[in-house]
Amino acid sequence: MDRHKAILWGITMLSGGIVSMQQAEAQTFRTYRCADGTQFIVGFYDEDKRAFLQIDGEPVTLAKRLTVSGARYSGAGITLKIPKSGAATVKHLKRPVTDCAVI
Repeated sequence: MDRHKAILWGITMLSGGIVSMQQAEAQTFRTYRCADGTQFIVGFYDEDKRAFLQIDGEPVTLAKRLTVSGARYSGAGITLKIPKSGAATVKHLKRPVTDCAVI
């Protein structure tokens, strides 16, 4: 009986260790340069629907918004649209919308 308890204890410890060993969140960073000279970095995390920008030297978190195609994020006066095809666009600081490309 003690042998069975020891085996069960070992399996429990092993499976608990495997479950608790999680990978770090996957992340994607992209740098964009826009037609008006704006340059920004955007970060995405697998388990988070927000976009994290570094624009004009300031960090900004944008919430994901409903869109028909592609992705749209906005917050703090900034709107970032990333279509499935074509150039991304950004609007910020009361400037007009400008096309941006990944560099």
